[in-house]
Order: sequence, then C-alpha cells, then structure tokens
Amino acid sequence: MEFDTFRLCSDERGHFDMAEDSRAQGLAWFLAGIGIGALVGILYAPKSGRETREDIASGAREGTEYLRSKSKEAARQVGTLVDRGKEQVGDYVDRGREVVDRGRAQWEEFVERGKSLVGDQTTRVAAAVDAGREAYRTTATEPTE
Repeated sequence: MEFDTFRLCSDERGHFDMAEDSRAQGLAWFLAGIGIGALVGILYAPKSGRETREDIASGAREGTEYLRSKSKEAARQVGTLVDRGKEQVGDYVDRGREVVDRGRAQWEEFVERGKSLVGDQTTRVAAAVDAGREAYRTTATEPTE
C-alpha cells in the first residue's frame, strides 16, 4: 500500500508502520521549517531584542496601571451602590415604621371602640337585670287573687 508522501508497511499482525525513510524525511522538513521560521522572524523583526523587552515591560506597566485605575473605579462604583442600597433600606425601614405606627393607632382605636361597646352593653345588661329584679319584687310582693 502506498500514499503520496508516506509509505506504510504492514507487519505479520496487520499493523502498519511508517517506513524509516519517511521518518527521516519528516524530521528534516520539521527542522527546515524551524530554521525558516526563525530566519523570517529575524528578518521581519521591527525592533531589536532590547527594544522589544522594553516594549514588553512598558506594556506590562501600562496594563498594571490600567488594572489599578479600573479597580479603583470599580471600588468607587461599588461604594456608590452600597450607599444607595443603605439609603433604600433606610427608606424601607422608615416606611415600615410608619405602617406599623398606623396599624398600632388603628388597633388602639378598635380596642377603645370595643371597650366602649362592652361598657355600653354592660350598662344595658345591668339595667335589664335591675329591671328584672324590680319586676320580680313587684310581682312577688303583690297579693295574688
């Protein structure tokens, strides 16, 4: 069996192995590619090694400064959001207190009304009991015919 760039040989178990000359040829092409890539990199490098290292260091410093400024900005924004949150919670607490106070006032009003109704009913029942006693006394002391 033969392919364009590789030759495969079968052993007695049916496994295919790449031929030795293909391995050597592949290694040669790999090394040639590394060399050509290095040469092209050197020829087209815009700056010397020292300049490139300085640019990298400068970029790292700029990146660090950028991250510092963004982290400070984020911290300020978070602080602002926390302050707003505290204000809203304070507003909700105040509203809650107002509602509780209104509810307590209504409850006290209902209790007072209830006391008043109970007092009125107590007076009526007492008057009815007194009238019943008086009627009993009157009928009990009258002669029966």
